[in-house]
Amino acid sequence: MTRILGIDPGLRVTGFGVIEQEGSQLHYVASGCIRSNDQETLPQRIATLFKGISEVVATYRPDEAAVEIVFVNVNPQSTLLLGQARGAALSALVHGGLPVAEYTALQVKQAVVGHGKAAKEQVQHMVVRLLNLPGTPAADAADALACAICHAHGGLGGLGRRGGGSAYRVRNGRLIG
Repeated sequence: MTRILGIDPGLRVTGFGVIEQEGSQLHYVASGCIRSNDQETLPQRIATLFKGISEVVATYRPDEAAVEIVFVNVNPQSTLLLGQARGAALSALVHGGLPVAEYTALQVKQAVVGHGKAAKEQVQHMVVRLLNLPGTPAADAADALACAICHAHGGLGGLGRRGGGSAYRVRNGRLIG
């Protein structure tokens, strides 16, 4: 059985989702959101995200992690801030000793819904169906669960045991690709 942590990075809200994969079966473990305070400085917000993800790693002890890749959007400042939040997430995961795979939103939607142009509501609906959830998780948590599901499904890439993909590991305290 493999426990996978999915992360949907955001500066205000970072979603996380933990699933277990046993063969072709997926089982829900936990999900939620890590929120930073808009009144804090940027370094304080980054620290909040780092600590929150580190706590999730310590609590649920995943074997692997998957993070959504951020693309440039219309506002360069927003893209820069989102990239810093993503950096905090990656740092926390690598600091926790996890191999990390990265997936684009297109890859996640393709793996979970079947096409890369799916709406957020479609992703949420499929997450509920694939994990047999009694209710619909918050959008950020659902996106994180979708990222974990994408990884479990081979992610159109993924870690070494599935071939391809972008994966980072820690060896002797150093990040290796």
